[in-house]
Amino acid sequence: MILDNHKILIIIPLFNHAATVRNVVERALVTHDRVLVVDDGSTDGGGDTLCGLPVIVLRHEVNRGKGAAIMTAAREAVRMGMTHIVTIDADGQHFPEEIPRILDVARQDPLSIVVGKRDFDAADVPGSSRFGRAFSNFWLRVQTGCALGDAPSGFRVYPLTVLEGLDLRESHYSFEVEVLVKAAWAGVPLRDAGISVYYPPAKERISHFGIFRDNLRLSLLNTRLTMRSALPLPHRKIAHAGDRVDKVSILHPVRAISALLAENASPGRLAAAGMMGVTLGAAPLIACQTIVILFAAGYFKLNKVVALGAGQLCIPPLVPALCIEAGYYIRHGELLTEVSWQTLGYQGLERLYEWMIGSLLIGPSLGVIVGGIIYGMALALQRKRHDIVE
Repeated sequence: MILDNHKILIIIPLFNHAATVRNVVERALVTHDRVLVVDDGSTDGGGDTLCGLPVIVLRHEVNRGKGAAIMTAAREAVRMGMTHIVTIDADGQHFPEEIPRILDVARQDPLSIVVGKRDFDAADVPGSSRFGRAFSNFWLRVQTGCALGDAPSGFRVYPLTVLEGLDLRESHYSFEVEVLVKAAWAGVPLRDAGISVYYPPAKERISHFGIFRDNLRLSLLNTRLTMRSALPLPHRKIAHAGDRVDKVSILHPVRAISALLAENASPGRLAAAGMMGVTLGAAPLIACQTIVILFAAGYFKLNKVVALGAGQLCIPPLVPALCIEAGYYIRHGELLTEVSWQTLGYQGLERLYEWMIGSLLIGPSLGVIVGGIIYGMALALQRKRHDIVE
């Protein structure tokens, strides 16, 4: 896909920013001649301030949320034959003059979502914005394994094929979280583009982010996304022309296993998943080992099935016993030779401490061995497939 300027539409969602929207639109028109504003039920006459400008204005009779406004614009863009949209806020925080900069990054990979990374070095950036960015970046990494510098930024480039291919249910500010997570799950690259940012003095700032309402929506969404991300099941991919997407189904077990093992499946990444699974599996993570392995695999974008499978090699009694013996030796300079109710029962807390100490030695050591075996097996299978194709 080639990013053609004639098939790009600038989208400006509007809700009660009558004081700033005309200036934003005028500056956007200087950089690009196709601009669409979605007036999302404004009550301050913001849409009326655009009279005389060569822009398309769509209106929601009632406020439906930023996500709903973006999707209304996306559907109109598809009808117009566009391939990409650029979203920019109406409050003047972003600089429309930087639209070419963010599009330059999109041209490097037209199927990616590009998110503007705001420059927070300025002294007037609100503390809530700094916290919100760090919070969103962290949970995006946990849920997808992808790292972005400014996940909550609203200055973005979306390929319309991505928005059409995702099952998006959020309609408010939470939409911008949902679309990134589900796009990453679907195999869509997420990219950063450095941008400037302007925050007016505190008394002049207008924000429609509801501290309770929108934070509750985000919390519920992040809970659902995090729980789904922990499941060792592949996500539905967006299929482009010529792509094949394998689905997991109990009716086709061989194909299902192949799909489960195909995610993050280079020999090196499979070996890393095995190493991590064994290292965490050896630790005394009683009753939470599986959850920890799943979240760690997601954070580092490693194969969950391989990580879980490797972790199961550490089930009691062998590996925990080795860890306890190693920990006991490190503490006392001798091996624990007496195994009784006294040593393992009444002194359980001490054994747990020794298990933890020993796991720091035994876990990584076994992890290297298991990772090496997995790497060799994966490399051999990869070469075998390559020989068959040839």
